[in-house]
Amino acid sequence: MINRRTFGTALGTGAAAASLTGPLGLPTASAAAPNAAAPHRAATSAAPGTHTAFPRMKQVRAGLLDVGYAELGPARGPAVICLHGWPYDIHSFVDVAPLLAEEGYRVLVPYLRGHGTTRFLSDRTFRNAQQSAVALDIIALMDALKIEKAVLAGFDWGSRTADIIAALFPERCKALVSVSGYLITNLKANLEPIAAKAEHTWWYQYYFATERGRQAMEDRTHRLELTRLVWETVSPTWDFDDATFERTAAAFDNPDYADIVIHNYRWRLSLADGERRYDGFEKRLAARPYIEVPTITLDPERDPFTAPGNGSTYRDRFTGAYEHRTLEGIGHNLPQEAPTAFAQAVVDVDHF
Repeated sequence: MINRRTFGTALGTGAAAASLTGPLGLPTASAAAPNAAAPHRAATSAAPGTHTAFPRMKQVRAGLLDVGYAELGPARGPAVICLHGWPYDIHSFVDVAPLLAEEGYRVLVPYLRGHGTTRFLSDRTFRNAQQSAVALDIIALMDALKIEKAVLAGFDWGSRTADIIAALFPERCKALVSVSGYLITNLKANLEPIAAKAEHTWWYQYYFATERGRQAMEDRTHRLELTRLVWETVSPTWDFDDATFERTAAAFDNPDYADIVIHNYRWRLSLADGERRYDGFEKRLAARPYIEVPTITLDPERDPFTAPGNGSTYRDRFTGAYEHRTLEGIGHNLPQEAPTAFAQAVVDVDHF
């Protein structure tokens, strides 16, 4: 889920965000986006649930992993990499990817480490889910596929991963779409308590700090009950069916899933160590680096993690061409709940 400190700091600091819509019913530039270019109209749209599967799945060795990923669109098209969060998988983009492919993009949707068909190459590799390790997985994937630069678009863990690449490796990121804004984790800030309402929203993070939480992730029945509860809680207006959840939940059967999820949330609270090989990256991230690449940030209005203020709490972190959009009536899994709006943001930011 999103950055705990950002959410807690912003709680109660402003009124609920408003959205503006254009001729297609999609969000347009807000008053807080003076540097944004005019929206580029996408050629097509899709209702949520139009697609249920990807037509093409691939595997490639990249860095520490054998990465499973979906690929759509022309092989020589400009690259877009869509990054999922927790507890989700590549199906969050099952309707987004075809829209972008029709626009001529080469769309890649990888399973993050510990999910789906992505596997570690060595049994001896520490199952590490600290933020810089996950980001470097995507750099390794780009290297393996000989992609020099791509538009990066994500939510939840995927937003954080894309934010990190945009901040530390701007030469690899043509443009950025980041749901919930600036999600780079600040370990020092996360040591301090936050507002009670925000702490309550993060209940599962503290559950994962216990051995009972680990056992829940290791046991398939408990894992499915817990992750489905999270879906229902953070996307209160999304009327998904059993089949939709089950398609994604299959990705949680990865043998490293429990280790990756538990380490990610414990690491954020400084209850689990990372690896020294990433210390340099984490030191740079602790300084809250600016993101200079063209960016559109998206806030899902019905997500309980969305901070009030229409993106104002993180606006200063983005110093390049920028636009903020709030999607009314949409919950946490924004790409799957509002695929056309998400695809439109990708197309628009690529034309800044």
